[in-house]
Amino acid sequence: MMNPAIFREYDIRGVADQDYDVEFARLLGRAYATYVADQGVTRVTVGRDCRATSNTYAEALKDGLRAGGLNVVDLGMTPTPLVYFSLYHLEVDGGIQITGSHNPPDHNGFKICVGTVSIYGEEIQALRRIIERGQFRAAPRGSEEHYAIIPPYQDELIKQFGTLPRRLKVVVDSGNGAAGPVAPRIIAAIGCDSHDIFSEPDGRFPNHHPDPTVEENMADLIATVAKDKADLGIAFDGDADRVGLVDQAGRILWGDEMLVLFARDILAERPGAVIVSEVKCSQRLYDDIEKRGGTGIMWKAGHSLLKAKMRETKAVLGGEMSGHMFFADRYYGYDDGIYAACRMLEVVAKAGKPLAELLADLPPVVTTPEIRVDCPDSLKFTIADKATEKFRQAGYDIIDIDGVRVKFADGWGLIRASNTQPILVMRFEASTAAKLAEYRGIVEQVLDEVKREVGAG
Repeated sequence: MMNPAIFREYDIRGVADQDYDVEFARLLGRAYATYVADQGVTRVTVGRDCRATSNTYAEALKDGLRAGGLNVVDLGMTPTPLVYFSLYHLEVDGGIQITGSHNPPDHNGFKICVGTVSIYGEEIQALRRIIERGQFRAAPRGSEEHYAIIPPYQDELIKQFGTLPRRLKVVVDSGNGAAGPVAPRIIAAIGCDSHDIFSEPDGRFPNHHPDPTVEENMADLIATVAKDKADLGIAFDGDADRVGLVDQAGRILWGDEMLVLFARDILAERPGAVIVSEVKCSQRLYDDIEKRGGTGIMWKAGHSLLKAKMRETKAVLGGEMSGHMFFADRYYGYDDGIYAACRMLEVVAKAGKPLAELLADLPPVVTTPEIRVDCPDSLKFTIADKATEKFRQAGYDIIDIDGVRVKFADGWGLIRASNTQPILVMRFEASTAAKLAEYRGIVEQVLDEVKREVGAG
């Protein structure tokens, strides 16, 4: 059983046992082995998150990989960044993480690497076509071994960060995801007083959903920071490749605000550095990078796409509103929420003042969070494309690298199709609340027109 729609732009993802089944996981393993047959790939790592279906899918996936002649290194339950870490730490040629990331508990999926690179786009579709053809590589069955990846990963981060210059009081919310057995221990080891909540992995996510981009999911963290009088709070998504942040006053710092702090820290040491971000991020980020002598590049959203753009431009830092942070400065260039958390603790500890004060010099703006509008997968890209054309024909100044970002005199508005969910994503920014309402009204009017034209509203 396989719904072709699960093959997304930068991973494979859908409702477990509805969009695909255990046999699909086995076939995916065989398809991967077939796809890499002429690329010198012989040994790959496999990790999984804590969802109820992940272990079963992992066993089937490993069986398929071995049937295709590949030797498998089983990393067990581990955050996604540790699978990426294994590609540098071990003598392997690729890796696959089974994870539903931040999607609901009944979802699951596969993040796939060949060499050290996350595949996306046509490479993902190539796997689909191999499965549909049913023509798989025939090879002697590969081996399987197990490796404990958490200890060397912890050792590397603790060695890099040492003891922070100032002791911080931190609340860490792992959201009952894969970060729980890993992140709190590292944060405590680098010299923080750490209060951990929801550290026990539980794929049902009984306390709140592990997605730090949704305000309601941060309520427990905010309350605990206030109760403990902590310096800051850190949250992770289900597979810990994303990070969320709140200051001592309980204000959420979104991905673009975190990027400002990271960029400032790096540019102070590496003038002229290239930093890549995406279309949902504040104009303040790009302006601040330029002001401090860096080169800011706006690109498409999506972890695989950002990593590819960073490699192309030799960027030292990348990031998204979603909390994916990519450090090629002192690190390997992949998205790692745990490493990003340590970098943020380092920034705050070095600054010697509260997190809330570190962005006080940014120009004030009024913004919306990501606004998610339900939209069928079959229509979302058509709608985004048609909206782009309407704004172009109307003479607006637009950026169309990922949906349409409409530039106004004192702000901007965005419509883009999500690559992971059946939704359109919107966001707005302006100098005042009145201008924000004006710009939002213009964009939403065009969106409503397009939806009517395609029969979606």
